[in-house]
Amino acid sequence: MKKTLIAEFTAREGAEDEVARLILDYALKVREEEGNLAFDVYTKAADPRAYWIFEVYRDEDAFKTHLNAPYGAPFNAVLAPLIEEDASVLTFLDPLAARP
Repeated sequence: MKKTLIAEFTAREGAEDEVARLILDYALKVREEEGNLAFDVYTKAADPRAYWIFEVYRDEDAFKTHLNAPYGAPFNAVLAPLIEEDASVLTFLDPLAARP
């Protein structure tokens, strides 16, 4: 079963350009992962400092591989002081099954 989630965070005022650069560079790496099916970066139209990243992985194992990628921890360490939250807020999603 696919692993789908949204990661959310808010760039601190003044850190917008650095956060954008970091997440776009990170996205290029994640999209190259064998088990990654989507890594789409968005900002809210009403608040361009608010980021939503839509992520889809082939399955749970692909997601675990993503979490253990060597560039993940360094990315999060650099991102943490640039965002308002302690870390990205993850919301895991399940597909809605068709109803009979």
